[in-house]
Amino acid sequence: MFWPVDDKTLDREFKQAVTMVSQHLEPFPADILLKLYAYYKIATRDKDGPRGGKPLINAFKTNALFQAKNLTQKQAKARYIETTKNYFIYRNSEGLDQEN
Repeated sequence: MFWPVDDKTLDREFKQAVTMVSQHLEPFPADILLKLYAYYKIATRDKDGPRGGKPLINAFKTNALFQAKNLTQKQAKARYIETTKNYFIYRNSEGLDQEN
C-alpha cells in the first residue's frame, strides 16, 4: 500500500480516524472491528496482547494481529484510515445507514 502523504499528515488523519471510531455510537461489524483493532495496535506500537475474559474474542483478536503482522507502523495507520473512511462513506453523522 502506498500512502503519498508526509508523516505529519498521516498522523493527523490517523488521529481523526481514531476519534471518529471512538465516538461512533452504533456497533461495528465484527470483521471491521477486528481489522481496526489490529491496525491500531500496530500503528501505536502497542505490544500488549489481547485482554479480557472471553477466550474466543481474544482468539479472534490474536488472529487479526497475526494477519496484519507484516505491516509497518505507517502502513497500519494508512489501513486504519482507509478502513474507517470506507466504513463511514455510506453513513451519516449518527452512524446510521443513509437512505437511498
